[in-house]
Amino acid sequence: MIVAIHQPQYLPWLGYFDKMSKADVFCYLDNVQYKKNEWQNRNRIKTAQSWQWITVPVQYRFPQKINEVEINNVVKWKKKHLQAFTTNYSKASYFNDYIAHFKDFFSENWVLLSDLNVFLIERLREFLNLHSKPTMLASSLMLSDDPSDRLVDICKAVGADTYLSGQDGIKYMDLGRFEEHGIKVVIQEFKHPVYPQRFNQFQSHLSIVDLLFNCGPQSMDKIWEANP
Repeated sequence: MIVAIHQPQYLPWLGYFDKMSKADVFCYLDNVQYKKNEWQNRNRIKTAQSWQWITVPVQYRFPQKINEVEINNVVKWKKKHLQAFTTNYSKASYFNDYIAHFKDFFSENWVLLSDLNVFLIERLREFLNLHSKPTMLASSLMLSDDPSDRLVDICKAVGADTYLSGQDGIKYMDLGRFEEHGIKVVIQEFKHPVYPQRFNQFQSHLSIVDLLFNCGPQSMDKIWEANP
């Protein structure tokens, strides 16, 4: 059994869902320290000029964990994000198929960033036909504080014999800890697909919403064609 583990991100990039599709179970690592200026509260979308950030404002106090960070709803971020989608994707092939769903998602009163992220990823999994894959929260388990042992504990909790790591995982993991427990570590080798986009030359490493608005039901096929 293959397990993939990742922090819940805001409207993640394509590689996130490729990893999810290649795992038998996916664990949201929601109980580790929140990192400012990364991908947990923001992502990128394409514009006529290049790309822009869409950011969920948060009220963060070091050293809060991801599942403790609250959204700053004094800022009208939901309206801004919907407007950004409309401005940049209203003429995309599948915009009308999905925008009403995002309006519904953002109509909820979200308090915690992690709750928002996990909810959106779960809905995106449905759009991408990945919803048959089981998911779980790391915060529901008793885990070690050591980064490598924490991952090993998750593998053992779900009965996984293989851990699918992102490419940066090798930088901080103690591979010996996995070997001691008979767990194989496989590094994700993601190749970014090229697909139809609006505006000028192709821009990679954007939020999954860019692929979804442009390719609709064929979105996962585009990812799989580049990553069989």
